[in-house]
Amino acid sequence: MKLNSIRKPFAGIALLALLAGCQTTPEALHGTGDLGVIVERATGSLAVVDTSQRQILDQVKGLGDLSHASVKFSRDMRYAFVFGRDGGLSKVDLLTGEITARVMQSGNSIGGAISQDGRLVAVANYEPGGVKIFGSEDLEFVADIPATWIDEKGREQRSKVVGLVDAPGNRFVYSLFDAGEIHLVDMNGEAPELTRFTEVGKNPYDALIDPSGRYYIAGLFGEDGLALLDLWHTDAGIQRILPDYGRGEERLPVYKMPHLEGWAMAGNEAWLPAVGRHEVLIAATDDWSLTERIPVHGQPIFVMSRPDERQIWVSFAHPDNDVVQVIDSETRAIVATLSPGKAVLHMEFTPRGEHVWISARDSDRVTVYDTHTLEEITRLESESPSGIFFTHRAHRIGL
Repeated sequence: MKLNSIRKPFAGIALLALLAGCQTTPEALHGTGDLGVIVERATGSLAVVDTSQRQILDQVKGLGDLSHASVKFSRDMRYAFVFGRDGGLSKVDLLTGEITARVMQSGNSIGGAISQDGRLVAVANYEPGGVKIFGSEDLEFVADIPATWIDEKGREQRSKVVGLVDAPGNRFVYSLFDAGEIHLVDMNGEAPELTRFTEVGKNPYDALIDPSGRYYIAGLFGEDGLALLDLWHTDAGIQRILPDYGRGEERLPVYKMPHLEGWAMAGNEAWLPAVGRHEVLIAATDDWSLTERIPVHGQPIFVMSRPDERQIWVSFAHPDNDVVQVIDSETRAIVATLSPGKAVLHMEFTPRGEHVWISARDSDRVTVYDTHTLEEITRLESESPSGIFFTHRAHRIGL
C-alpha cells in the first residue's frame, strides 16, 4: 500500500476534527431582532443593547460628534449606520462591535436614510448643502446632489437640507430650509432623477413620511401651517394643511421646535405637538382638520404612539423636560406622569410595545418602563444618553 493512500484518510479525519472544533456553539450565536443602540453624545460612542435581556452588551467608540446623531439599520438588522453632526458616516457591526466602514462626507450633516432595497445610504448635509449617496456595503461614493436654488437676485445658492426620508420605489425625499422647496430623488436609473417642488412655504425645518410611505409632510419654521406632498400623485404638487398649526392665543416662547418624526398616527388620527403651547393636538387624517387640543405638562417635543396605538407618550422641552406623560388614545385622559430623570431626550418602544426605553441625558441613565403597568422595570447607566434606536426600524418606512 502506498504511503499517500494512508495519509489521505487520516488527513480527512484531521480536517473534520479541526472544523468541528471551530464551529460556533449555540450559546455564542445571537440574533439581531432584539438589538439596538443608545447614542452617548458626550463620548462619541454607541452602547449596543439587548432589548430582551434589557442590558448593555458593548460600547463602540470613535464615532465623532454625535450631538444630533441619528441611526438607521441594514435590512438584516446587523449593521447600524450612524450619521454624525460633524459629517461622519459610520457603519457599525452590532454583533462584533466594530466599525466596518467610515467616511467624512461633509462638514455638517443632519441625518440620513436607507433605500427601500437596502443598497443605498443617503445623507442630508447642512454644509455644503445637499445630499450625498453611498453604497451600503462599503460606503463607496455613488452620487452628490447639491441642494441648489435661485435667490431673489437671480444668484444660485446652496441650501441646508433637512427632513430626509426614504420613500417606496428607491426614492428619497427631503426639504431645503433656505429655499422653501421639497425635492424628490429617484435612484432607479443610472443617475439620480430629481423633481423639484417650489414655494412650499417659508423655511421647512423638519419632515416626516407616514407609515404607508404615501404622504411626506414638512413643518414650516417661518410661517404657520404644514406642507404635504402626496407621493402617489406628485403631479398635484404641494398641498398646505393645518393652516393654524403654530398659531394660537397666548403663545409662549418656543424653547425647542418639536420633532415631526415624533408624530403619532393612531387610527384615522394624527397626534402632534403644538408649537409654543402646552398642548397635544389631534387632527383627522382624512381632511387634515384640527379636531381636538389636550392640555399637557409643557411644550411637547415627541408625541409617540405605542405600537398598538392605545397609548400616546409625550416628552417635553426645557424647562419641563424631566417629565413624560402618557395619554389614553381612546378616553383622551392623561393616565400617568412619570419622572425618568433630568433632560429627557428620546423614547423608543420595543417592537411590540410592551416596554419603552427613555433616555435622561443629565441623569446619565436610560429607564425602562412596562407600558401596561406604567412601572419602572430597570435602569441602565449611560453617559449623556440621547437617541435610542432599535433594529426593528429596519423594516419600517421613514425610520
